[in-house]
Amino acid sequence: MELKVEARNLSMRKNWQEKIDEERDKLIRHYANFVLHLRVTIEATPGYKEGGYEVRLVASVPNDTVVVKRWGEKVHPQLVEAFNVLGLQLKEIVAKKQNHKNQQSVKTQGVVVNDNVKGKVQRLFAGYGFILTSDNQEIFFHENSLKDLSMDDINEGDTVAFATEEGDKGLQAIWVKSA
Repeated sequence: MELKVEARNLSMRKNWQEKIDEERDKLIRHYANFVLHLRVTIEATPGYKEGGYEVRLVASVPNDTVVVKRWGEKVHPQLVEAFNVLGLQLKEIVAKKQNHKNQQSVKTQGVVVNDNVKGKVQRLFAGYGFILTSDNQEIFFHENSLKDLSMDDINEGDTVAFATEEGDKGLQAIWVKSA
């Protein structure tokens, strides 16, 4: 598992890094070869109503991305809570995948729902984003679905063409290209 740790508007403390390393080791033990990439961001946010720090975990797993955010006045408790929530979400994803294998049922995923629809890029994050359709529906897309584009080539507000399919969590773009 690739791990990236970022500290924004503050200096990384030794006990925070130790906690991150400890939690990473737990993830490796419980989800070996499942979590492909983990990004941990700790940001000082004195202007936030919720408190002085934001802890954000972004875990890439096969065909999915899990994001956990926590805010508070102290970093260490937020790290503990964020990793606990991440662990529960990963457990749920693994259970769903195992359940699908055991049932040997036909999945609806993979059935194209809409082909060559246009929308505007609403929000962008590292490795994924959301497109807003003309009927105000948010469609998730992953950077792997980009055709002849990279995440650096698109901006919020850009019009894109895309196709959707039904995924585990609703509609998602199977390909996205410039309109």
